[in-house]
Amino acid sequence: MSIAVLVLLGLVQGLCEFLPISSSGHLVLLSKIFGVEDSLFVSIILHVATLLSVVIVLRKEIFYCIRHPLSELSMKIVVSTIFTCVIAIVLMPFITASFEGMMLPVAFFASAVLLFLSQRLSSRQDKINLKRAGIIGIAQGLAVFPGLSRSGTTIATGLMAGANREECAKFSFLISLPIILGSLILEIIKISTHAEVISVNWVGLALAFVIAFVVGVATIKFMINLTAKLNFKYFTFYLILIAIISAIVLWY
Repeated sequence: MSIAVLVLLGLVQGLCEFLPISSSGHLVLLSKIFGVEDSLFVSIILHVATLLSVVIVLRKEIFYCIRHPLSELSMKIVVSTIFTCVIAIVLMPFITASFEGMMLPVAFFASAVLLFLSQRLSSRQDKINLKRAGIIGIAQGLAVFPGLSRSGTTIATGLMAGANREECAKFSFLISLPIILGSLILEIIKISTHAEVISVNWVGLALAFVIAFVVGVATIKFMINLTAKLNFKYFTFYLILIAIISAIVLWY
């Protein structure tokens, strides 16, 4: 991959991992448009960058959970993660095929509908309890398909379940940590098992890493503030537009 492509992927990863518009969906679409074969190693590195973004922004909550593993917050993260893993395991046979991208337009449009409904159906401002944590975990499990935004799906589901807006956004990013970390471990095992030869532009990859990290930090803060204001209408319009574009690219 050229430096320009790597930088673009880093920017997309940093933005789309936390904005409600699906990073995996955009990476699949970019791969189709530019004819880029997605590198597993590059994907791992960029996900490490956005993982660090979450750690930096939500360090207080993360350190609290480490010091108090049996706290209410820790238990909610555990419950949510269990539900996510169960759903992801059940859907595993369909996940690989989904990355071919043919259902991308439908998934983008589904994300737009979810964001629209969350603004219309969000009324209560209650605390996230174990039941809501489980519901959000199920939503995260369903968002494994490219085009279905993980952050958008979990935040929208939490809001429709009556969760507090700002808490909902922070919780969405917190529960991404064990899932991203688990995915990274599985991908590293795959690379080790297949003994792949890594050939990458290291300067470009370093730039992509820094960009993904910095943009990721800014995006998380932006999304927490935006969720508190509950203003997703522009993302809804964007997702409808990208659904149309992806349909033209992939179906015609």
